[in-house]
Amino acid sequence: MQRFIKTPAGFVGSLVMLSGVALSGITLSGAVQAANETLTSVKTDTTIILDGMAESAWDNAPELRVQLDNLPYKANNYGGMTRVSVQLKSLYDENFVYFLVEYDDATKSLARYPWEKQADGSWKQLKDKDQTGHDNVYYEDKLAFFWDINARGFAKKGCDVACHMQDDDGKINGFDQKGQAPGRKYTREGQTIDMWHWKSVRMNPVGVIDDQFVDSVNDPSVNSNWGRHGDSKTGGGYVDNVNAEKTGPAFMNRSQGNVDGFTITPSQKTPFVDTFKPGDRIPGIMSEAFTGSRGDIWAKGEWQDGRWTIEIKRALVTIGENADVQDVQFSDLSQAYSFGVSVFDNSQIDHLYHEGAYDLIFK
Repeated sequence: MQRFIKTPAGFVGSLVMLSGVALSGITLSGAVQAANETLTSVKTDTTIILDGMAESAWDNAPELRVQLDNLPYKANNYGGMTRVSVQLKSLYDENFVYFLVEYDDATKSLARYPWEKQADGSWKQLKDKDQTGHDNVYYEDKLAFFWDINARGFAKKGCDVACHMQDDDGKINGFDQKGQAPGRKYTREGQTIDMWHWKSVRMNPVGVIDDQFVDSVNDPSVNSNWGRHGDSKTGGGYVDNVNAEKTGPAFMNRSQGNVDGFTITPSQKTPFVDTFKPGDRIPGIMSEAFTGSRGDIWAKGEWQDGRWTIEIKRALVTIGENADVQDVQFSDLSQAYSFGVSVFDNSQIDHLYHEGAYDLIFK
């Protein structure tokens, strides 16, 4: 196996772009480590049930531990983790590849912008933005993978190869007048990166990952998120739960407490009727599983005793619309596939990251 050296700029800010803002170029750790650690996927003939509980088949897969101990910036209201060890395993069969992700998280964070009834009978959507205009209080736990498709330099630097910082005045690695980092994610012409974004509130209850990608678009008039896009879809997604007057929720769950009370799913969705008392909360988001290429990664996470366990399943080779440029294709099992992983502890963009990239290999 060829040895790479992790560079200090490796993964900083690389996953911040999942919410549309990059903060790369800020390196909080100068440690340089060899980056030839690999995640080995082992063939299995066992049916893997996606339920967030590791069945015995996972015992046959070797574990890769990835230390995440950097944050891209110091949010003034961030109360989450500052370091975490992520344990990764992988299995595959004739058609699919599976991943098991486990990491400790003392808090199960699902209160993403909920509506809360006030003492005067009105409803307030809870938010608490930090100095960059992003939330670390009323948000959700998330996990992200970035997979190299054909981005030059990814195997050494990870997603930092697609991070571009620029202020309005053209300066690099700064903040604009509102304190918001204006950097955006985009690649070189003709290059793309696959982005898997597991979201504990918006996607976990409906069993899929938000499948996205990064390409070379660098003009916000063409795409407001620059190079970051959702994969092609035929339906589904998530929308804010707000009435036409923007004074309260439009819908609620038939059974209160469904999926921890912070997501409205299709089977539970019903028009909002206010029979609630002050302090009660209603979900701020309504979710439905994506269909089409954006919904071709299935996942289920469970939090128990201070620990997230997430199981992921995807076809080795996807065949959806634009799959050749939007998805990493595990078509050659003799090849190594470079990736990075990051954890968001109840944060919109602030995240725990590692430097450089790791490799997935098949055995």
